[in-house]
Amino acid sequence: MAKNCLGFFGEKIMRIQIIGHSGSGKSTLAKEIAEQFSLPIIYLDNVKYYGDFKERSLEEQQKIVQTFLKENNQWVIDGNYKDVCIERFSLAEIIIYLDYPRFYCYSMCKNRARKGIKRESFPCLDRFNWEFKKWILFKGRTRKRKKMLKGLFYLCKGKHFYYKNRKELEKDRERLLKTIAGLQKDE
Repeated sequence: MAKNCLGFFGEKIMRIQIIGHSGSGKSTLAKEIAEQFSLPIIYLDNVKYYGDFKERSLEEQQKIVQTFLKENNQWVIDGNYKDVCIERFSLAEIIIYLDYPRFYCYSMCKNRARKGIKRESFPCLDRFNWEFKKWILFKGRTRKRKKMLKGLFYLCKGKHFYYKNRKELEKDRERLLKTIAGLQKDE
């Protein structure tokens, strides 16, 4: 496992990448961690989309994330998007993968869309249309996609946290937060 990086003045550098399925709670967890540890955060959904589901080019997305990485020595990044600044995975000290069941994620997305509130982590009002439902239940769960997410997970040379459901995360929350704080010793 990678040891914690030290900054110019010897301070620990925390770089946290969170990946997972739509509706798994990536953005909520990212925000909680960023607030608790005063870390800058970037939501990759905000990088990809703007306005009413307009998409930025891959080149624009790369530039936004590269600028964020250059301007911030420590960070939390929420999102998968394998083609956007792949180096963020090797730079991460901690990676968290929320691999929650499809019906849990479906329910969370449905509830979120029902509220009709614009989220900080997403620039558009949530849609819960047939195309998105198919994504949550099927297209986002193919073997190829799961393999891709696991591949991204293992690009991180730091500490790995993998959760199959919300209960596992809650049970392990204290250890996760202590690790982020740098209080837990390497095993």
